[in-house]
Amino acid sequence: MEEDIKPDIKPVIDEAPKEPDDKKTSLCVALKILKKYNLNSTAETLKKEANLTDSAYNTSELDVNNALNIFKSQGDPSVYENAYITLSKFVETSLDIYKHELSCVLYPVFVHMYLDLVCNRYEAEALKFMNKFGPVQESYYQADIKHLAVITKKEELDDNALISNYKSNEFVVRMSRDTLSLLKRHLKEKKQTVLLDIVQENLFFDVYEGIARNKQQIDAVAGGMIGEGTRQDNKSRVYYGLLKEPDLQTAAATVNLDEDEEETQESEKPKKKKSKSNPLLSKKTKIDPNAPPLDRMPLPQLREIDKKIKVQAVLDSAKRVALNHETLPSICCYTLLNCSNAVNCATISDDATMLAVGMANSRVRVWSLVPQKLRAMKTADQLLDIDLESDDVMHRILDDRSAETTRTLLGHYGPVYQVSFSPDKTLLLSCSEDCTIRLWSLLLWSCVVAYKGSYHPVFDVKFSLHGYYFATASRDRTARLWATDNYQTLRLFAGHFSDVDCCQFHPNSNYIATGSSDRTVRLWDCVTGEQVRLMTGHKGEILTLCFSNEGRVLASAGNDCNVLLWDIAHGHLVAMLTGHNGPIYTITFSRDSTILATGSHDCKIMLWDYSKLLEDLSLDDMNVHNPTVVNNSSKYLLRAFGTKNSPVIHLFFSRRNIMFCVCSFNSPQSN
Repeated sequence: MEEDIKPDIKPVIDEAPKEPDDKKTSLCVALKILKKYNLNSTAETLKKEANLTDSAYNTSELDVNNALNIFKSQGDPSVYENAYITLSKFVETSLDIYKHELSCVLYPVFVHMYLDLVCNRYEAEALKFMNKFGPVQESYYQADIKHLAVITKKEELDDNALISNYKSNEFVVRMSRDTLSLLKRHLKEKKQTVLLDIVQENLFFDVYEGIARNKQQIDAVAGGMIGEGTRQDNKSRVYYGLLKEPDLQTAAATVNLDEDEEETQESEKPKKKKSKSNPLLSKKTKIDPNAPPLDRMPLPQLREIDKKIKVQAVLDSAKRVALNHETLPSICCYTLLNCSNAVNCATISDDATMLAVGMANSRVRVWSLVPQKLRAMKTADQLLDIDLESDDVMHRILDDRSAETTRTLLGHYGPVYQVSFSPDKTLLLSCSEDCTIRLWSLLLWSCVVAYKGSYHPVFDVKFSLHGYYFATASRDRTARLWATDNYQTLRLFAGHFSDVDCCQFHPNSNYIATGSSDRTVRLWDCVTGEQVRLMTGHKGEILTLCFSNEGRVLASAGNDCNVLLWDIAHGHLVAMLTGHNGPIYTITFSRDSTILATGSHDCKIMLWDYSKLLEDLSLDDMNVHNPTVVNNSSKYLLRAFGTKNSPVIHLFFSRRNIMFCVCSFNSPQSN
């Protein structure tokens, strides 16, 4: 309330800035120029001669900006419009070979001209400039332009995250050397100071040698909030290979090999199979030259239960159906009823025995997908009578009397955005709008840990394929790496310019991929915490990510209804698949990496021929500097399946290549 302001504190009235004296202005500008060209020793000498302290120097930094703004504001605001029209005509009349790359500078120049007009209090001229040139910008920038158009006063500039991104970061434009020379020549000939200053101060040109790119190549990678990723961003080596699998032959002796073969059981066969080594488990995996060293990322030691799970997975893979364009997968669809607009996420355990769903009412529901019901652990007194050394201890500690088909987990006090099972199915992670990540025990059916590392909603959480580690994506524009036994974050991945909407572990657990509302996909090194890949090309928020089984290709999709495939060895976009008419919520690869499945809000599941796509791509022979992007989607589309007014929220391939689908039915009345 204004009445509560103390009389001795004078409110600051934002009047027109006072013009500084000429001596101080000259000193400020000189220091700014010296700092810009990294002449630090000369700047220090000038500070000493002028008797400037550090505090005075920091103040002078503000005076520089004020002084420069004053000098700019004394000019004619129509200069901005004339300069932009001149630049647009130059781009339009250029040769076709250069035109498309030159057009990349129009949007960032438009943004900074508008911000300059608002900053200099030319509100009417800024509105006119926005209405005239805003609608002609590329369609994928229109959402950002709408946010900019709301800002019409200088006082509104400070608290806007989008404007802060533009002001504090240079817009990256990838351009051939010949195209850049043509642009520089134009700027020098026209001698338009306003345009030249904006280009020099707010644009970064990632120059390459060779022929200028065509429109198709530019459009494929355009759309990032602050431009494309530079080549320097993708130069680090990425160990995308898979880790060597452990020896499972000894663990196989304790596994009932005929557990799932009731239809063919005979009295003598189990003994014969147990006495012989299984050839599937005796195979020695080849050492992948692209795999990280085994000691690079400290992974948890395999327990006996982990080895049994891996043995069972190998045995299940022997019964896997080989998929191709003639043999499509069988699809088992679970539709959630009477929950219109109440289901946010769903996931299925790796052995396809449990389904977990995150609800908008802050609840987590877990269902059993097999006849065996969900059991809880016995009481402490009952556990004292159990032999902990017995082979079936995990079965003995569970109480059959508590078995239920479904269970509800209560603890969050906001919508649950994502859930994730641990590899051994004993733990479940969930994240929520309440800014917490909760770890649930599926033996106790209660929350055992609540992780709090952010003051913003957490949108995604994923367990590592090796367990123990998990990753989160948050509204605070960061992703984080955690360990289940540590309350604190192990790594903080900062670099996105907007909400981080999704995250995904690489199959070797050494890297984490993130997708953001800034329309970029980034790859982070879990060991160093550094960003090793920056990939642009999406035209909307990225909602889902999935690595291929061999670890070389990353698939991403989101609100732009497109599926993009990235070669993470070089960070290049290699394919674009189009066909959906709504946001894509889920992507998954078949277990034998032959089919890519996508599910969307348009109530469709699409199957793509991934094996044929790889044949056409020839990743090893690809041109590293200027790769070809495959975008003939109809060539690779195998089949599209429709649901009955039920958006697809989760897809999953079982170990035997049966595809599971989770949908949420929306009645026509709710729409």
